[in-house]
Amino acid sequence: MSDERLRQLAEQAGLAVQWTDANGRPQTVADPVLRKVLAGLGHPADDADAVEASLKDLDQVRRDTHLPPLLTVDHGQPLDLGHYFAPHTPLQVHLENSAVLDLRLDARGALPGLVPVGYQDVRIEGQQFTLAVAPARCYSVADALGEAAPRAWGLSAQLYSLRRSGDGGFGDTQALEAFARSAGERGCDALAISPMHAMFSSDAHRYSPYSPSSRLFLNVLYAAPGAILGERALRVALDDADLGATLEQLEKLPLVDWPAAADAKFRLLRSLYNGFRHGDHPLTADFASFRHAGGEALENHCRFEALQADCAARGASQDWRQWPAQWHDPRHPTIAEFAREHADEVSFYAFCQWLVARSLERAHHAAKGSGMRIGLIADLAVGADGAGSQAWSRQDELLADLTVGAPPDILNRAGQGWGISAFSPEGLVRNGFRAFIEMLRANFAHAGGLRIDHVMGLQRLWVIPMDSPPSEGAYLHYPIDDLLRLLTLESHRHKAIVLGEDLGTVPDGLREKLAARHMLGMRVLLFEQAHTGQFHPVLHWPDNALATSTTHDLPTLHGWWKARDIDWNHKLSLIDAHTEQQWRETREHERRGLRQALAHDSQNFVEAGSETDQVIDACVRFLGHTRAPLVLLPLEDALGVEEQPNLPGTTDSHPNWRRRFNGDSQTLLDDEDAARRLELLACARQQANERDR
Repeated sequence: MSDERLRQLAEQAGLAVQWTDANGRPQTVADPVLRKVLAGLGHPADDADAVEASLKDLDQVRRDTHLPPLLTVDHGQPLDLGHYFAPHTPLQVHLENSAVLDLRLDARGALPGLVPVGYQDVRIEGQQFTLAVAPARCYSVADALGEAAPRAWGLSAQLYSLRRSGDGGFGDTQALEAFARSAGERGCDALAISPMHAMFSSDAHRYSPYSPSSRLFLNVLYAAPGAILGERALRVALDDADLGATLEQLEKLPLVDWPAAADAKFRLLRSLYNGFRHGDHPLTADFASFRHAGGEALENHCRFEALQADCAARGASQDWRQWPAQWHDPRHPTIAEFAREHADEVSFYAFCQWLVARSLERAHHAAKGSGMRIGLIADLAVGADGAGSQAWSRQDELLADLTVGAPPDILNRAGQGWGISAFSPEGLVRNGFRAFIEMLRANFAHAGGLRIDHVMGLQRLWVIPMDSPPSEGAYLHYPIDDLLRLLTLESHRHKAIVLGEDLGTVPDGLREKLAARHMLGMRVLLFEQAHTGQFHPVLHWPDNALATSTTHDLPTLHGWWKARDIDWNHKLSLIDAHTEQQWRETREHERRGLRQALAHDSQNFVEAGSETDQVIDACVRFLGHTRAPLVLLPLEDALGVEEQPNLPGTTDSHPNWRRRFNGDSQTLLDDEDAARRLELLACARQQANERDR
């Protein structure tokens, strides 16, 4: 086989044959790896004949003069249609407001930039496509606050970690609602929460919020049924299911026991559903309306949940890729027949989605009603499990045979495999970006902002063939400009800000693209060092990124100062003695450097208290003085908690996604340390506003 033809195929399929690693060294993807990745993309390349056939298929797509279902353009800019039509061809644009524009292509075959912002229907020479016209920028923090140069602040919280009486062992949207009110009353403008994506109802051992079954729907365990159906209905269901003692025991645990807590919650939900469907409930019409509005996407998700439950009951595989062939296609008559035979089970899962959607809606309204000008900020995972609902229902748009991760770098010499699937760039274009748009709308629905995990994935992702190590992958490129336009348009329509988690190796030019569209990047205090131990001064922080002290994948400020993360790595034998010694020496150097940077502010280290508390207080004040439009303080750091929510590289050996706070969510911020730090942050933000006026 000609290596040149194989690499030509790879490049035409959007793969980077050559790339630069974290050390700045050029790398080339090996031919065997290219063949495996290409197979996962749907372009067979096992031999010379297969390569030529795949090249021919791609060339035919490139030469196709039939319009794709959707094209994007920036408002006021022309759209080149010269590949499809002759200059001066007449056309009609049917606008969302029902008005019609009669236009012509110009002398170069371009559609003039006269089409207003929105999803507009273009009809030309018997063909039709949607034109997504994006505004120049996203809805911004300045828009939300109504200020030209805002300096807002907020909190971030792991939803499951919140507590309330009767929560059943983990935080839910009712605990979130109470916490949001408490935070809003203290001047907080935003509350960023961990992902609420739909998980696997039949497998509660899968609880990492960043490995969901679907990013189109919600984790039904977080529903607060009493807030929607009423406390009387909840008490009746609890009695019928005999759950009182079980829930009380689960609530006393210091860590979330996800399998036990999920089992109890589903028993409760089924009891509630039985009462709901057999009674004449006043919300029956609202449930029916919700289900109708959810359409095919909701129906498919609920059918998938029922299919998985059936497999679990029979001891069969819950991975749809191992199901009988007729179950692979959501539109196959066999699936419709299954849905008819299990109509009540399908309806139950729709009922659960209705409850959690209405519960989240209440929480966001509570946040806004408490005075927050942004409200809840949702978290969008970078991908979904290839064995899950989204991959099953959108098979042409998700790459179920490839996983996403990261190549080997300084911190992870073996690379990372995240066990999730990403969108197919070709599938997105072929289907008019349907799966991407519906995902954005689902996550913007009940939020004032959206954090995009690993925002670099909008431009490229490291994809790995199934059963291959992370080192044997390749970068896959995405239509970044189209995705950014759609994201900008949806932000504009939902009046919600966009935050991009841009930590790690960022492709050249991406941060500039994000900043141009007012999508905030992310700066973490622990990473803001020019050299080891030389922390950037306050005024060196950019004004186009949010500022925060840490993330869920990093130690808390308390844990970092005490080297708790290093202790954990030692305890779990994740590092050797030499690496540990170097790490501890580096940490000590960094501690001195951070304290030196914080000491530039004369307000720091003057109050009595432990060294750790003084450092955390100083860090909070430091963040408040930065030029960041938004500062998000993790609740762990507000409270001075030592342990971090997640330790990357571990599963069961560290209690990832299970830690809970001790106090009730409604009074959690009354804690002396938390109250003091929120006041420090609010004052620093006000001083930063006055400084920059």
